[in-house]
Amino acid sequence: MADVILVDECDREVGLAEKLYAHRAGLLHRAFSVLIFNPNGEILLQKRASGKYHSGGLWTNTCCSHPLPGEALDAACSRRLSEEMGFTAPLDYIGHLLYRTEMGPMTEHEYDHVFFGRYSGEVSPNPDEVSEFKWIAYEELLKDLAQSPERFTSWFRLIMERFQTEIRNFTA
Repeated sequence: MADVILVDECDREVGLAEKLYAHRAGLLHRAFSVLIFNPNGEILLQKRASGKYHSGGLWTNTCCSHPLPGEALDAACSRRLSEEMGFTAPLDYIGHLLYRTEMGPMTEHEYDHVFFGRYSGEVSPNPDEVSEFKWIAYEELLKDLAQSPERFTSWFRLIMERFQTEIRNFTA
């Protein structure tokens, strides 16, 4: 597995660590999350492949990952969006989320940069990364999150809570 960029609470780089080790040890590292919206204001969700090293089989935002050492965030987002979902789109930086959440033997401790984009073309997910995908209306997604939060990744639930206003503006 590749290295992740370790950061402090201000997103200043402090070193590198192997990705699996960083998640087992709960080390704070840089990450990004992408939410893609179509012209109807629907959000593109993916269901993580069951073979993922954590959170497999859970619904989450369109794409999420970690930039490679020396890689710019926007380039990392485009790279992973293409690798996971089979397309790229122009993206806008929305903000960041600093969080820590326990997931069995793993700990997500991330400085997560959040990007939004618009796209209306073909989606061709990588089956090693994504088992399903769907476009969903914001109000329907809120109902699903309220009724069955366990079906969604921990970071996606936090993004939906933290960026409510921005998401509403993007879906309007």
